[in-house]
Amino acid sequence: MALASGTKLGPYEIVSPAGAGGMGEVYRAVDTRLDRTVAIKILPTHLSQQPAALERFQREARAISQLSHANICQLYDLGQQDGIHYIVMEFLEGETLSARLGKGRLPMELVLRYGAEIAEGLEQAHRMGVVHRDLKPGNIMITRTGAKLLDFGLAKTAAPVMPQASGLSATMTSANLSQPLTAEGTVIGTYQYMSPEQLEGREADARSDIFSFGAVLYEMATGRRAFEGKSQVTVASAILEKDPEPISTHQPLAPPTLQHVVQGALMKDPDSRWQSAADIARQLRWMSSADVTSSTGRIALPHRRWNERGWWAAALALLLGLVLWLAFFWRPHPSVIRASLMPPPDAGFDFVGDFSGPPVLSPDGTRVAFAARAGKEGNSIWVRQLDSATAEKLAGTEGGFAQFWSQDGKYLGFFANGKLWKIAAAGGPATVLADAPNARGGAWSTNNVVLYAPDYRDSLWKVSANGGTPERVTKLDPSKHSTHRWPAFLPDGKHFLFYATNHAGGRREDNGIYMGSLDNDVTRLVLATDSAGLYSSGYLLYHQQNTLVAQKFDPDRGTLSGDPTMVANDVQHDSGVFHTVATVAERGVLIYEPGSENGLGDTDLFWMDRTGKILSRVGERAGFRGGRLSPDGKRFAVSMGNPKSDIWVLDLERGSRARLTFDDGTHLMPSWSGNGQRVAYMVQFGPTLLGGTSLHARLASGGGQDELLLSPKDDRGLPVSLLWPEWSPDGRYFLYIQQSGPTGASVWVMSTSGGGQAQRIVKPETPSGKIAFARISPDGNWLAYSADDGGREEVYVTSFPSGNGRWQITREGGTFPVWRGDGKEVYYVGYDSHLYAVEVNSRAGEFEVGNSQSLFDVRNVFALGSPFDVSPDGKRFLVLTQPPASAQPMTLVLNWTAELK
Repeated sequence: MALASGTKLGPYEIVSPAGAGGMGEVYRAVDTRLDRTVAIKILPTHLSQQPAALERFQREARAISQLSHANICQLYDLGQQDGIHYIVMEFLEGETLSARLGKGRLPMELVLRYGAEIAEGLEQAHRMGVVHRDLKPGNIMITRTGAKLLDFGLAKTAAPVMPQASGLSATMTSANLSQPLTAEGTVIGTYQYMSPEQLEGREADARSDIFSFGAVLYEMATGRRAFEGKSQVTVASAILEKDPEPISTHQPLAPPTLQHVVQGALMKDPDSRWQSAADIARQLRWMSSADVTSSTGRIALPHRRWNERGWWAAALALLLGLVLWLAFFWRPHPSVIRASLMPPPDAGFDFVGDFSGPPVLSPDGTRVAFAARAGKEGNSIWVRQLDSATAEKLAGTEGGFAQFWSQDGKYLGFFANGKLWKIAAAGGPATVLADAPNARGGAWSTNNVVLYAPDYRDSLWKVSANGGTPERVTKLDPSKHSTHRWPAFLPDGKHFLFYATNHAGGRREDNGIYMGSLDNDVTRLVLATDSAGLYSSGYLLYHQQNTLVAQKFDPDRGTLSGDPTMVANDVQHDSGVFHTVATVAERGVLIYEPGSENGLGDTDLFWMDRTGKILSRVGERAGFRGGRLSPDGKRFAVSMGNPKSDIWVLDLERGSRARLTFDDGTHLMPSWSGNGQRVAYMVQFGPTLLGGTSLHARLASGGGQDELLLSPKDDRGLPVSLLWPEWSPDGRYFLYIQQSGPTGASVWVMSTSGGGQAQRIVKPETPSGKIAFARISPDGNWLAYSADDGGREEVYVTSFPSGNGRWQITREGGTFPVWRGDGKEVYYVGYDSHLYAVEVNSRAGEFEVGNSQSLFDVRNVFALGSPFDVSPDGKRFLVLTQPPASAQPMTLVLNWTAELK
């Protein structure tokens, strides 16, 4: 029975029908609490009595609940009322891809755009262990903001028991297939888009979705189905035995690379297909950002396995790229040329993260220096001549990142192990120039001065390239900014550009690219934006949405003119360090890394022993953002998702997980109550901490309602961020870090019995200082915290809850202190990227610091939130690590300024 307008299901009020299908009715509704339009999917009454239908409906809810991605329809809630089972989802305005294809094939621009978005949504689902199994145009919605995946009713999160292939023919009829049919029973999916293994009754995995996606992509480009037939039998026969006609047969203007992508997705053998939807997305993004009708030397990587033919193709593509390069430099060339630069053999580029940085072209545009790593090894700096097929690793640069060139191209500066170094670009010994605990970029002037950001919360400093005493160059205004970073000299060698912003958000009009001078500390804003800028050939290049744009710039006056023009689309942007992964040099040379706007990638979660040996993986690679072990060490509360994260609880013994949060906020910094029954966390609404944050809690089981613990208040009208919530082990106190406005941060504590006022127990030693992280000891008598008092973060201990006394744990910098279960050791991450263990002892109100031991390198850990936690016995560490470096090629662009003219 259809629901009438005005019907209430919990807090949701039905407005009107929005659609219907075999497994559900969809209504437009209003969430009366948030005054938000939502979609409610109802399981019809006659189906709710069927266990199989109800299971399928609930499976969809479970599948969607694990997914948070811009290209997947978001789940808000689920419930049951008066025998009605319902799912509350994001309401999407638009039409299905099936309806759009009813009007004909899509323009190639939309094929590439929507195709990349669908692939990125699929990749997120696969990373979360969800296989769709029924991908088809009818389950894809085209909205104003892009493509969205729908209907995970057939999705699986564990291997199902599949029937044998012998039952296939018995389920098929001779019905005409003018409309796709979803068959239930023996074979799961929609026949026109099913993979061969699904048709044969074998288990479907992520590669089965890739086959279905290939069929969808083919139909988007040609307006025809990849596999046609007059009956299910003939369609199945075509899928099992035939290849579709080339795309160019129906769309002559389609780029040959698109045929390559589709063909790789539609291989009959799953091992021969593309192995990841992310690989397809990258290829489609590249085609949409490049001249898709050009046949420049682009090297594609469709499979895990390279055969002899693949190597010959790569060699031929490389040769073509070199020919084009020589042609460009030996005679004027009127057009733009694009080619690929592959990472070194058995290595990958490392461009995103705190200890990485973009590639950098030499001033003459003939060489590129970049950071790359292989396996578990840390970064090293590599140099490649652009007219050479190989790159050379510079010995002595292990752990190096954020490299930059001297103006004569003879030397490179880089950062490693808390120091600023220089090394000859041709190789040789590396020399230390200055301390740089957590650097954010450097630049080398024509008069041999190195300008650099030594720490992520610092201004710019300078030092002679020949060595000497560093001097401060810029002055931080703490009312506006918490960091100056990514300097770049202008042609006169005296003036420079740099990026200034505030980690707490600040005013958007104050954050952006600034201009300064070595002669004084006067700086002025050039452009309000979210990322560092690059200067070349009279243009300022900078990040805008998901593109790299160029705008006329006068380096003498520091002024912009004209309108920005797109140079490259879908350029990787590392929002964590405020830099776009691109580099530019004179003579019209540009290199960038294709990718998404948001640099927050997926991470791995591993158990490691005290030597850093990996013991086991926890779950699949996902958007882990930091977490906390339960007091008994059996569960892990973690912030997970990209870009919006939710709080999940992972059962480490059973391998199951439960999602705790469902609203629109970004949820971070989970912690446990002493009895392990509740999880507290921070909620941030909006893209930054600018609007303040609030602290909440939920039952760890997922039951009950969201509980607001503390909301921001500030008598001065400044935005307030409440961070790192934590209960004391006995539950008597609630602790948090409060940051008011763009300056400082202090530790506050309040009684949980009610009626009392919060008290500040730890504050910074200097006006510009900040408390960054805090953790209560297992016995509830001590508090370990990291504080930056204007130099670098160090770890301290004070008594709790009084805040009396102060004992320093570290001497060379450290952060993220964590206690062992018996309170006899404190662990922290040092500025040299090692995990340390320090013996501690307490008695009669006194605290003693004992021996310190370096455990293992954590250079590749992910540091948004707490990057590790320790088992109660101190023998195992649960560590978030960055995945292997990217094997995706860089894009080389020659004569990029020609497009601006």
